[in-house]
Amino acid sequence: MSENDGLRRAAEVMHAVRERCAWSRLITHDDLVPYLVEESAELIDAVEEGSRAELREELGDLLWQVLFHAEIASEDPGDPFDIDDVAAALAEKMLRRHPHVFGDAVAETPEEVLVHWNAAKAAEKSTRTSVLDGVSERMPALALAQKMLGKAARVPGVPPRGAAHPASPAPSTETELGEALLALTAHAREQGWDADRALRAALRNLGEQIRTAEASERAATRGDDLEG
Repeated sequence: MSENDGLRRAAEVMHAVRERCAWSRLITHDDLVPYLVEESAELIDAVEEGSRAELREELGDLLWQVLFHAEIASEDPGDPFDIDDVAAALAEKMLRRHPHVFGDAVAETPEEVLVHWNAAKAAEKSTRTSVLDGVSERMPALALAQKMLGKAARVPGVPPRGAAHPASPAPSTETELGEALLALTAHAREQGWDADRALRAALRNLGEQIRTAEASERAATRGDDLEG
């Protein structure tokens, strides 16, 4: 079975589930949001620390969410569209945003690619009045901070956020803490780091330390029990 056949089969399975499953028939776009967030987080876990099998599975689970939303959308009485419409619109957008691949434009470096991408995106979003239009405030706070700092760098008059110096006094209020976190995020951006990913890595290390300490305590407790 070809890749396209596999995608078509998945869409047909989704259609049957929506049509015949009592739970799925009642689900709305809003109902799916928590599952979309959860599946996205699980895919991030698979990318950052999972196996190839886990990555494949989580990509499938996320694709299922896309198929589910498209199936619901196909039933809308006023403005229906299905997964084929979604895929076709995506392909057309990628064709426009890669004129160096599908047209006569030239881009030899990643920076030149971004110039073409941003120009095509600006033409598509010509009705936007702010660089923040289209930036979701539902992003994780650190990821949103890094995104907004990138947008702010394009707006004259917005003061840059300098990196917090290690010797700086500790924040004494929640407001100062927020500014310090923003400054550290600005430093991460300047270095080409992903602040959100860095924090997740630090949290994984903390989790490992917690589990190691718990295991040591359990082993010590068992040892005390045996001595007793």
